[in-house]
Amino acid sequence: MLQTSRVRKVTALGKKKLALKWSPEQIALWLQYEFPDQPELHVSHETIYKSLYIQSRGALKKELREHLRTQRRFRQSRLKTRKGHSGSIVDGLSIRERPAEIEDRAVPGHWEGDLIQGSDQTFIATLVERKTRFVVLVKVRSKHTEVVTKALVKQIKKLPDTLLRTLTWDQGSELAAHKRFAIDSEMDVYFCDPGSPWQRGSNENTNGLLRQYFPKGTDLSKHTQAQLNTVAMSLNTRPRKTLNAKTPAFMLNLELNTGVALTG
Repeated sequence: MLQTSRVRKVTALGKKKLALKWSPEQIALWLQYEFPDQPELHVSHETIYKSLYIQSRGALKKELREHLRTQRRFRQSRLKTRKGHSGSIVDGLSIRERPAEIEDRAVPGHWEGDLIQGSDQTFIATLVERKTRFVVLVKVRSKHTEVVTKALVKQIKKLPDTLLRTLTWDQGSELAAHKRFAIDSEMDVYFCDPGSPWQRGSNENTNGLLRQYFPKGTDLSKHTQAQLNTVAMSLNTRPRKTLNAKTPAFMLNLELNTGVALTG
């Protein structure tokens, strides 16, 4: 059990980061990175959960709970399930044809994409760069392929050309106009096997994180592109375990050697 003073300090730091929608795991990574000379603050994400529950007398207060992705009142284990997509894309390149540099995450510029859905057939397009996990969110008016591909091209063209190599999508009809997208974006497009969204693992994980900001069943059309950029920046400035506690923004800037934070 943590000593009382440590509980209070970890809890205080944790509350501030929870307000920014950081997960306990991300907070644990940040504590190690931010306080390298204070090992007493180097705790696991489970310890952070426990410290929050201790201070909340066994159940998270509403103002804390609403910042957690699951929003559960009591701490418990959870299992995640995923549903695959079905459908077909005419003349699409299979994910099995992707070059080795994409599979190995050897260079930046290879993206995974998808749509998240809200109420009344509203959507947001999500893009994740495979090497750095940098996120770009795109406002779309509908799921129609002409609308989606045009919006994607408009947004990604704001990025440096060196980051525009390939895009991997699932079998959703929103990218049926992939040939036109490939021409306009100068990016090769690959498609997952039917019913295999796990083949875009980085994007699937990001879509889960985005539900903190865009809960299921809410109207996604009300969010402006500027608001989506703000959410993307929030994700891009969170430390990630897979990046050794670095942030996607830091890793992308390292690749580009610009020193300028991108907002998506």
